[in-house]
Amino acid sequence: MDMLNRVALVTGATRGIGRAIAQHLLNQGFELAVFGRNQDLLAEWESQSVVALAVDVSDAAQVDAAVHEILQRWGRIDVAVNNAGITRDGLLMRMSDDDWETVLKTNLTGVFNVCRAVIRPMIKQRSGRIVNVASVVGIAGNAGQVNYAASKAGVIGLTKSLAKEVASRNILVNAVAPGYIDTDMTRALTEEQRAVLLKHIPLQRTGQPEDVAKLVGFLVSEDNQYITGQVIRCDGGLMI
Repeated sequence: MDMLNRVALVTGATRGIGRAIAQHLLNQGFELAVFGRNQDLLAEWESQSVVALAVDVSDAAQVDAAVHEILQRWGRIDVAVNNAGITRDGLLMRMSDDDWETVLKTNLTGVFNVCRAVIRPMIKQRSGRIVNVASVVGIAGNAGQVNYAASKAGVIGLTKSLAKEVASRNILVNAVAPGYIDTDMTRALTEEQRAVLLKHIPLQRTGQPEDVAKLVGFLVSEDNQYITGQVIRCDGGLMI
């Protein structure tokens, strides 16, 4: 499908799932802007004529300034993918205020900041696609991740509410909930931990970042005209 002249923004695009999503959209012909915090990894995007911006999504002023820069360059934003996220795992009884607040501020407030910044130009265009990357942990919970689970559950609630607010303007808002994807986090597991994990996945394997990227690619494409407010799991059957 020809995506020329359509503009996409992807946050947390320097590694893992976010990088795969951004590369997939670039391959599909989107004009692309990416947000990240690692300057060296952002520089790799610049070699592909991508607008790579050092942005902390938890800082509303940084987000607003970066979105303004994108609009100055292309005059529109057609797609926003909120992927930026962090973990600071630990049992609730030992979790510090900082570990709680930092995860919520990045994973949930960051999504709010980006959505608020892009929604006005999308309403003006009377079209747009927003995809928020949640997690199966936000659906089922996970011991040792109360902060992360709460943030991703919040993303799901935000997604459903925003979808209702902007549907009349032809803006579709969805969430994807990855399961165990082959990223730096899952590669750090021991063989024993990995074996236990795979027992719970019907497909008996972890997913690839590209699996999530292709799902996002469909949701933001013109092929999707009637799916909004949904949370679509990409988990190998983990949550069946």
